[in-house]
Parts: sequence; C-alpha cells; structure tokens
Amino acid sequence: MTTRSVRRRAALCALPTAVLVGLATAGPTAPAAATSEEFRPQLVTVDTPTREDKRLLQTLGLDLTEHAGHDYVEVVLHSPADVTALVSAGLGYDVRIPDLLAREAENNRANAAYAAATARSPLPSGRDGYRTLDDYNADMAALERDHPDLVELITLPHPSLDGRKIHGVEIGKDVRGPDRGLPTFLMLGVHHAREWPSGEHAMEFAVDLVTNYGTDARITDLVDRSRVVVVPVVNVDGFHLSRTDGGLVDLRETDGGGTATILGTPGNAYKRKNCRVVDGQDTPDGSCALAVTSNGGYGVGVDPNRNYGGYWGGPGASDLFADPTYRGAAPFSEPETQNIRELVSSRHVTTLITNHTFSNLVLRPNGAAPDLVAPSEGMPLGDPFDEAALKALGDEMAAQNGYTSQHAWELYDTTGSTEDWSYNATGGFGYTFEIGPDEFHPPFPEVVDEYLGAGEYAGKGNREAYLIALENAVNPATHSVLTGKAPAGATLRLRKTFATPTWDGSIQDSLDTTMTVGPDGKYTWHVNPSTRPVVMDRQVETVSGEPVAEQSWTGTTLPAQSTDREFTIDQDVDLFEIALDWPTPDDLDLEVYRKNADGSLTSVGGSGNFVGEKERVLLQDPAQGTYVLRVLNFASVTPSWTLTASLFNAESETVAGLVENWTLTCERDGRVVERVPVTVERGQQLRVNLTACGRR
Repeated sequence: MTTRSVRRRAALCALPTAVLVGLATAGPTAPAAATSEEFRPQLVTVDTPTREDKRLLQTLGLDLTEHAGHDYVEVVLHSPADVTALVSAGLGYDVRIPDLLAREAENNRANAAYAAATARSPLPSGRDGYRTLDDYNADMAALERDHPDLVELITLPHPSLDGRKIHGVEIGKDVRGPDRGLPTFLMLGVHHAREWPSGEHAMEFAVDLVTNYGTDARITDLVDRSRVVVVPVVNVDGFHLSRTDGGLVDLRETDGGGTATILGTPGNAYKRKNCRVVDGQDTPDGSCALAVTSNGGYGVGVDPNRNYGGYWGGPGASDLFADPTYRGAAPFSEPETQNIRELVSSRHVTTLITNHTFSNLVLRPNGAAPDLVAPSEGMPLGDPFDEAALKALGDEMAAQNGYTSQHAWELYDTTGSTEDWSYNATGGFGYTFEIGPDEFHPPFPEVVDEYLGAGEYAGKGNREAYLIALENAVNPATHSVLTGKAPAGATLRLRKTFATPTWDGSIQDSLDTTMTVGPDGKYTWHVNPSTRPVVMDRQVETVSGEPVAEQSWTGTTLPAQSTDREFTIDQDVDLFEIALDWPTPDDLDLEVYRKNADGSLTSVGGSGNFVGEKERVLLQDPAQGTYVLRVLNFASVTPSWTLTASLFNAESETVAGLVENWTLTCERDGRVVERVPVTVERGQQLRVNLTACGRR
C-alpha cells in the first residue's frame, strides 16, 4: 500500500457518519445487462413544482439526471421498481424517451461505424472518435515531445477533488524562453462534464496550430506574435465519469447475423458538474462516483461555470447543492475555477474562448440583463463598455460557423460565468461558444463538421472562428502596449489589486504579470487596459414614459404543449419587452422568435426562471418585422396565462466610471528598483522608460 493510499483511507475514516452512509449505500452499480424485455430504462420528467418535491425525489434512490427545470427533474427509470417508488411517493411523471439505452447505443454505434470506415478523419489530428481523459493527456504530451521548441506541457496548480492533475499546453515560438511580453490567447473546454465536443475542438485547435506552424503563413505569423494556452478539459473528474460511462452503452453484432443488446446504465454519461461531494471538504478519491442518488450526476457537484467571482450568487445560479446550476459555497471555491483564475490573473489574456455544447451560439458579456440591479452596486448593470467591439468580433466569428451572435443574457440570465469575470476583471475579450444544434455529445462526425464547417460553411466552421479570435488577441488596437527602455534581463511587473463585485458583496482580486527585458535593453509589452470594464463608464437605458405600443393575450396551454402568438413591430423603438404572467406558483417558459421572409423562425430570446418567478424577455433595438411569442407548458397543471408585448422608447444615460492605473515595477536580483503608476487605455501605446532601474 502506498503512502497516498494510507492517507486516503485515513481521510475516509475521518468523514462524518452521514456522508459515509451515503457513500456506502448509494453507489451506482456497474453497468449490467437488462433482464426484462417488458421494461427498458427510460427518461421521464418528474413533476416537482416545489423545492420540497425535489428534496423528496432525492430520497428515493433513483437515477437523477442533471436535466432539470424549475418545476421538473428528469430521471432515468431502470426497472418497474423505480416506477413503484415514484408512484408511492405521490410524484407524477411523463415519459420523454421510452428507451434511453437504445438512444445512447444509437450514437455509440454510429461512432463505431464511423471509426471503422475512417482511416483518418479530416480533423488536424486525424482522430475518428471522442478522446478519453488519458487520450487528452497523451496527445498533449506528444505535442510537447515532438515540438519541444513550440509546445510546453503545463500543469495547473490545483489538482481536482479526485486527485487528478489538470493539464494544458502553451504554444509559442521559443516557448521555453523568457516571457517577452506577447499577448495571450486562452482556449478552454469541458467546464461541463457531458459536453465532450468542447474539449475536442479546443484540442484540435492546438494540434492545428502546432502541425501547421512553419508551413501555413497565417498560422506561423499568429503563433510568432502570441502565446496560446489551451486547457481542453477543465473539469477532469466530471469528464472522466461522463466519458467512461457514456462509452459503456453499446449494441454489438453476434454470430448468425443477429444482435445482442449490451445495455449498460448511462450512469454519469450526462453529468454536468464537478465532483464536489461535500461543500468545504475534500472527500476520498473516487467519492464522486459513489454519490447518493446521483447516477446521472445531477445531485453531486458544483457547476464550474457559475463559480467564478464576477457577480457570483446572482440570477441563473442556484444556491441549492442538488440543482444543476449550483454556484458553490463561495466564489472560486472549486479547484477548477481557481486554476483558471490564477492562469488569467498571471498573464495578459487579451482574448478568451470557453467552449460548451449546445445551441449554435457565440455568446458575449454580460451574462445578466442590462436592466438588472446588483445589490452590491445599486445601479443597473448596463451594457459592457466595449459592447460595440465585442459585438463586432462576435458577429465576425458567427459568420464563419453559422451560429447566432448575441449577449449571454439573451439566452438566459447567468452569473458567475467564466468570461463575465475575466472580461470585467481584466478587460480581455471573452466569449462562450455553444457548439452544435441539439446534443451534448452527438455522433463524432458532427464534431468534425462543426470544427471544419459543413454545407455553406465548409472550410470555415469553428476553426476559422478561432483563428479570427487569435487575430483579435494579437491586434494592438484591441488591447494596450507599453514600450520603453530598461536594463537588459530586468524583470518588469504589472500589478493591481481590487474588489470584484459579486451579486451581494465583493471579493478581492489581484492581477500580477511579469516579463523579462531583452538583451538590447528595450521592451514591448502587450497588456490589457489599466482600467477594468466593470468600473468604466456604462451605458444604461431607462424607459421613458408609457409604451408606444402594447398588446396582451390570455390563453390556456395544456401540459407538454406550446401556444404561439404573433406581434408585429412597424416602427423604430429602443426596447421590446415580452412578459408572461400566470396566477399560480406553477411555472411556464417563454421563447421569442423573429419570423423570416420564408416563414422560418430565428430564436432571439427566451426566459426560464425559477418557480414563482415570472418570465420576461427584453430585446434592445429590435428590428422591424413579425415576431412569434411562444408560451411553453412542460408539466404545469394550471396552465392559464397572460402574455404582454410592449414597445418602449428609452433614454440612454452614461453612468460615469473610474480611471485605474497599473503599478509598473522594475526588479533586479529580486529587488524592486523602480516603481511607476501607469494609466493606459485600449488601443493606446504608451512609452515608459525605466531609467532609474539602470542606476546603481
């Protein structure tokens, strides 16, 4: 027995009794063959209109998935006994997928067929199937081994809760040499465990840059002018469980031309969160796989993409551990988000992309609607200071992959997300890519098409969108540049400590970056602006007077049905508000579409708040035309509603911001010799000579 095993066993003995009982009794068993032809595992939607209903559901020992809403939870039923447990508890349900294993097996069979028929895919790596965690680590190690002057394997400082190392690669000319002040482009994948394509695209982009360096002039130029950091799997524990369990469901040929069904439970195949079992405690390695009533990963863990510090604890992030968007006990409470925080805070990440699935979207800050008021600030969030530039880049990237470019809040309100914190804390542009139209991990050929582009986007896709993002990262007009003279070999440091607003308070953040002056005594340092966007001027729109036009409807929508109403905008207005109300605590959802000339619909907004919170969609500067307003009733038993569409003109107000400075120091032999305050704006080049640093 190793020392590590002894320590882990000792840690297990130290756990609270209640936790030990849960771990011992809950664990999902290994995948087993189905024994009944009459009943197949199925996905059902259980009615949980109150939080107490959700708590009751969690006590039944059922396989809860992380697919849940404000009045329902999706559950995998594996046997007639599971049905009996639901009925005995008085919980109603609707069948969504009558044979979940056949659905999972269909994708796996498609993947196997593609791999068998494909010697080498068109992807840069040639892969023909989804990577495992070991595959990612091996591929990153191979890039470093085969290209040591171009690639360095990095290990992030905080191991996962299950004790795994979290790796990435840094790509750049003379990557092991001193940092010469180049801008950083950061690419992230797999914050959410089940979103396998997000890691594939991040890894493929790394392979793309490395294998084409020196032969492709565009890529060579971009790599020479930047440092590219790729972390393909941020949430290694959750991904390992999802990928391992998801690969166990299979349909295999038997002799005689027949088929035998190997029906393994999907287990954690659709897990969303990380492997936090108990807030504030590190449990023994492997505990996540044994979590109580959580074969599907719904109950256990923290959502990493709600755990970042920016407006942490606000709308779109739950404070209930069992909810799929649980935000964690505190901002940056999880090792996954601590890693990315320290990575971003120690470099000038001028552009960041964090990949997710699905919905074919390019999302930009902010995550919460501009008219919401965070108690920590007492005024509307407004639009980002760099809204025009953020939108322009988002639109340009979306033109390559056919996705919709929009604010993140136009999908739904979120707080504590990756790019909301990184943009507002550093000024570096940040985006979320939601890859693919309709599945968390679809058949692998779809991953190929999304990366390289298909149909009218063939030869473009996310590959071209990523290259455009990298061009933005190296463009001096999109960040700031410091130049000057300093002693050769001296260490220059930029530092700033500040309060980052959460929803109800604040946390302390610190940015601390360094570079080494070259042998000629001159330096050029690509940096982010000195003033953070969160404290800059912000544009706030306030409604001026009564609506210029308004229409209301009342109606009834049966469970699992939807009702559409049309509304036409025939004038220029500033704001289009759609509000959905109902007289009970049950929940309805709202979707808004714009009708195209051919009758097709384009999604422009949606709202799905918690139980008791009414639905509202707010569109800024809406285009004239006809809109379809859709009321959805997934399972509400009291489905009467009132829908109101209102057009407003608004007054735009600029809320004055602050101006911040960096503290620039020059260090020799570990000692600060000179200290200078530096104020620099986006797109500005500022000369700062550190002459005193050269004196004895």
